[in-house]
Amino acid sequence: MQPEELQAALDRFPRFSLATYPTPLEEMPRLSQKYQRCLWVKRDDTLGPALGGNKVRKLELLIADAQASRHQKVVSFGGLQSNHARLTAAAANRAGLECHLFFFEKRPKELVGNLAINHLLEAKMHFIPLGGSGGMSLETSIRLVQWLSRLWVGRNYFIPVGGHHWLGCLGYVRAALEIYQQVLEQALGNALIIVAAGSGGTLAGLLAGFQLLGAPIQVLGIDVGKLWRGFPDSIAHLASQICEKLGEPHTFRAADVPLIEHRFVGAGYAIPSQEGMDALCIAAELEGLLLDPIYTAKAFAGMLTLITEQYFAKDQTLVFLHTGGTPGLFAFDWEHWIGKTNAS
Repeated sequence: MQPEELQAALDRFPRFSLATYPTPLEEMPRLSQKYQRCLWVKRDDTLGPALGGNKVRKLELLIADAQASRHQKVVSFGGLQSNHARLTAAAANRAGLECHLFFFEKRPKELVGNLAINHLLEAKMHFIPLGGSGGMSLETSIRLVQWLSRLWVGRNYFIPVGGHHWLGCLGYVRAALEIYQQVLEQALGNALIIVAAGSGGTLAGLLAGFQLLGAPIQVLGIDVGKLWRGFPDSIAHLASQICEKLGEPHTFRAADVPLIEHRFVGAGYAIPSQEGMDALCIAAELEGLLLDPIYTAKAFAGMLTLITEQYFAKDQTLVFLHTGGTPGLFAFDWEHWIGKTNAS
């Protein structure tokens, strides 16, 4: 599809405006010098309300759909420091909808980071200590929580974890178009987009978007959670759905999904890794760029490690998609990490 054709196809789906576009594409000169690579950052952390983040792109479509279907309540779920949950609460407030958030862990003694903001936004938080996903697929987890939400909340507009739904992920097809135009404007040539993969919707939207455009831009997802069984299959299925809904069917298979699983997760989802915290400090010291311990720091650490391993082609421009997560900086005891990091 030509860019104007893809834009027209996307414009058929209503959006509830939450942000101003395009988000900046910025060079990282000091990091580029340190690693002898051309490094840029796409600042989706600047999007939208309540300290922002990438989920805004998805929520604009999902909230519009909730309004169109005359729902009064929205429900979603995630980990305790879910950026998606925070932004769902903020978007619901702006739309005048009641927000319910499910967390499958015990209620913490203190509400910190994203949980504190959820409380400020007056979201109704439900803590059900069922443990983790237990090796379930992403789709099975979504169906289970949707069923629970009907029991606990009644009629509601259900938003899957991370906005993992073809409609919401059209927001990242729109982002692919935006990135494509910025890459051309900056003459970045052989560009590769690196993104943290938690629920996989952002990666699926970008894969579908660049496929539809026929753009020579590659994507690499870095798993930050080791959460789901059959994760590449879920992403491939979602990317295929997106193409179909936009009128250009294309079948993605699990092998087509550029995802590095498990390697950079550390001890597990929502647990900071030493490598991630080191990367967080490097980004802050050299670029004044704030990452978060749960998502972007782990993905950034993966990118830096892969650079040192000469994983990328020499002529590739690396663009780190900063998906947000600022409140996560205030959810952990930093004294534990002081003295362990070395950004110099």
